[in-house]
Amino acid sequence: MSRIDESKEFVPVRIAVLTVSDTREAADDRSGDTLVERLTAAGHILAARTIIRDERAKIAQQLREWIADPAIDVIISTGGTGLTGRDVTVEAHRDVYEKEIDAFGTVFTIVSMKKIGTSAVQSRATAGVAGGTYLFALPGSPGACRDAWDEILALQLDYRHRPCNFVEIFPRLEEHKRRK
Repeated sequence: MSRIDESKEFVPVRIAVLTVSDTREAADDRSGDTLVERLTAAGHILAARTIIRDERAKIAQQLREWIADPAIDVIISTGGTGLTGRDVTVEAHRDVYEKEIDAFGTVFTIVSMKKIGTSAVQSRATAGVAGGTYLFALPGSPGACRDAWDEILALQLDYRHRPCNFVEIFPRLEEHKRRK
């Protein structure tokens, strides 16, 4: 099972939070607030935060801008992962992925099943890597953000987590670009 190796030093990660919504503003962005509270309480750094409407091209453009920013290691978006016509976050994420982290959606579904039962099938949570940056697309509810952070991301974004974690392979995400 997983564990935290207390003999290792914690490594803070620089995380950007993107809320995708046609209706939310900073004053009522509860899902974004949930993510910010959790990531900062864990010792990570909030590198950027914004809200964007459910428009695929705009979402993908924001993702690309943050991927290009060397001060951002991870992007977590919330909202737009459902099944309605305006839910295009997953498509925008996939527009920029170099590699998809297929198991993330599966693990998120398992976590969600414990909380909301078969309603978990309505989520299209996804994750991937682009430009040496991890990207995670979460549903737009505070509960889903809590579950994803507490059950998956808090551990995988902790360098001390064993047997493995996302942080320890940061240096290798773009090794294919190095000259041999």
